[in-house]
Amino acid sequence: MTYQLKQAAGKVPPNGNPLVAHRYGADPYALVFGDRVYLYMTNDALEYDGNGTVKENSYSSIHTITVISSADLVNWTDHGAIAVAGPEGAAKWATQSWAPAAVHKVILGQDKFFLYFANNASGIGVLSSDSPVGPWIDPIGEALILRSTPGVEEVTWLFDPAVLVDDDGKGYIYFGGGVPEGQSAEPGTARVMRLGEDMISVAGTAEVIPAPFMFEDAGIHKQSGVYYYSYCSNFYDGERPEGSPPAGEIAYMTSSSPMGPWTYHGTILKNPGHFFGVSGNNHHAVFQFHEQWYIAYHAQTLSKAQGIANGYRSTHLNRLLHKEDGTIYNIEADYEGVQQLQVLNPYERIPASTMGWSAGVHTEPVTAGGVQMVTEIGVGGWIGLSGVDFGSRGAEAFSASVMGLEAGGTLELHLDDPAGPVIGKLPVPAVNGPEEWVELKTDVQGAAGIHHLYLVFAGEGGTGLFKLGAWQFTEQN
Repeated sequence: MTYQLKQAAGKVPPNGNPLVAHRYGADPYALVFGDRVYLYMTNDALEYDGNGTVKENSYSSIHTITVISSADLVNWTDHGAIAVAGPEGAAKWATQSWAPAAVHKVILGQDKFFLYFANNASGIGVLSSDSPVGPWIDPIGEALILRSTPGVEEVTWLFDPAVLVDDDGKGYIYFGGGVPEGQSAEPGTARVMRLGEDMISVAGTAEVIPAPFMFEDAGIHKQSGVYYYSYCSNFYDGERPEGSPPAGEIAYMTSSSPMGPWTYHGTILKNPGHFFGVSGNNHHAVFQFHEQWYIAYHAQTLSKAQGIANGYRSTHLNRLLHKEDGTIYNIEADYEGVQQLQVLNPYERIPASTMGWSAGVHTEPVTAGGVQMVTEIGVGGWIGLSGVDFGSRGAEAFSASVMGLEAGGTLELHLDDPAGPVIGKLPVPAVNGPEEWVELKTDVQGAAGIHHLYLVFAGEGGTGLFKLGAWQFTEQN
């Protein structure tokens, strides 16, 4: 090996947090469908001043929502960005897309997916699709919830939705935030409202959730017949009554009904600064997957590792456990993350944007449908996959869909470490003409059993050696 390997930043093997290292993603919300978890995130992107220096995140130019998914909770597939707001977005009336919430419902025998989002702090919109990854449309052409909505007039920040489809098929939306002057202890800005059967309308009047020291970030889940409403507490720096939530923590309330009344219990997740040494707002989502409960949340760990922790956030995942009495154990956020739930099958077609870890790569759409390819591939960059099961017979060949560029290069296959044993090399010829996708194949030796797999990029150029679309191994006969 004559090249210098790029170093992982943020998500470092074997850790699971943050979930991806090639992009940011804030305000996570989980949708479980089939055998996968889909996470929808505010698409934090770097902002620069006139001198090219990274500025504090203003959130003002965010008009897309990103989606990643996983079947094992360690290897994540990047499905790219959903164009939500603005002239290029599905909801052209909106100017921003923050804090998404997604849900699935069967309507007239068809799977339907709904993506709710905040148009800054002034309203909530909704998109719909026949797939969890789109394409998405704006079914009503305007905001779903505005301050003209009954019961919403006094909400300071009209944002941060969470959605529940109950066992009887009825839908509910939770939202709101902000602290009116002098009302830190009892802001009265959290709301719950019924959704119409179509999930793109609201019914009745929004009702107040009396959340102590409410700030933002609605969350909802149901377990053993109990409804859990969760939220982020505000940053009031004065004296708080005993039993009140500390500043910037995830607190929760319970009820026997999706509309309340609610009983306050306490906090379950401290501010990210407590765990990772960089504070900020706290935003979460609770979900169940394969009988276990998880909490997704964001922290500025990736941007901290990059030296630019100016409000640019990344999604993390940890276990959430309910006690026998229905209360929730405190969550210990960490870099380790959660256990891999199943091995990765290398004999299935794997999108190149599926990564356990990575260094020196980016993704961009192959087509308007959202399929992502890996781009900006440079010498020493790599993609790592966790827990790949080659089986007892092992692999005999590797193939990949690639687009050769002017530089060209080699895709090296390493086991267990980016500098680990080499099981095969796939040359990618330089191309000076039109860019076209081609399928290339090479023999493989020494790949059997369960290993981490690293796709390492070598060549003579800098960045832009080639583009990678998908890959797959062939099993020994």
